[in-house]
Amino acid sequence: MNISTRFGAKLPLLSNLVLIREVPKLGFLPFSHRKRGFRSGFSKKMALNVEKYDVGVENKLELIRSATESNADEAIEALKAGKVIAVPTDTLYGFACDACSSEAVNRIYDIKGRKHTSPLAICVGDVSDIEHFAVTDHLPHGLLDSLLPGPVTIVLGRGESSILDKSLNPGLDSIGVRVPDSDFIRIIARGSGSALALTSANLSGQPSSVSIKDFENLWEHCAYVYEGGVLPAGRAGSTVVDLTKPGKYQILRPGSAKEETVAILENYSLLEEVLSG
Repeated sequence: MNISTRFGAKLPLLSNLVLIREVPKLGFLPFSHRKRGFRSGFSKKMALNVEKYDVGVENKLELIRSATESNADEAIEALKAGKVIAVPTDTLYGFACDACSSEAVNRIYDIKGRKHTSPLAICVGDVSDIEHFAVTDHLPHGLLDSLLPGPVTIVLGRGESSILDKSLNPGLDSIGVRVPDSDFIRIIARGSGSALALTSANLSGQPSSVSIKDFENLWEHCAYVYEGGVLPAGRAGSTVVDLTKPGKYQILRPGSAKEETVAILENYSLLEEVLSG
């Protein structure tokens, strides 16, 4: 049983959720169609250089689109134009932009009021894309396909061959990588021709968002806000695991799938390296 199968069994029935708007919900990838495998303080005042779109209160709803394939091309064009969009994932709502656009990445930091010393993760469309952005040749064959797609962030070395822009997380030789078990964000990641910088859609230090209503005060800073309903995974976010060292793993954040993640890692004979301190 892979991580997404185990994790999905714990989720509440989607039919019991109360959606914000009558729009098609973003579903998890059907198990039969998937590969095997599965702060800084509150900023009271937004940075002055945040690009705001000319949106009145009465027009805010015009930013909202359903997170469906029919709206993917529009999202891709916004990303290629250096814009920030809000999207659902398999855990939380997130802000996404082109990871190779320093201007767009800076805009995300400004929107969140986040310190630039706090690194951003990237999102790619498929597990096979990861090797273009991070070092994977030291990992047991099949491990990444067992963990992903799913609610896990894999921390790997960037390596000299990474095509990531050096301006993303400068000074760090590692990068967190996600392949969410969520259709819409994977479609737009594939279509963007790049990796997406991805972070939770909230002000830094504030609760994460499981519905678009949770971050309504930030809609105006996005080109579009993609509605995927109320997400059932809770606010724990993804499980973050460091796989930079051969044969070792280190849980950096328990997140929503620690138990399932550890079971898979140990099935591949990886040994836990406990966080010091």
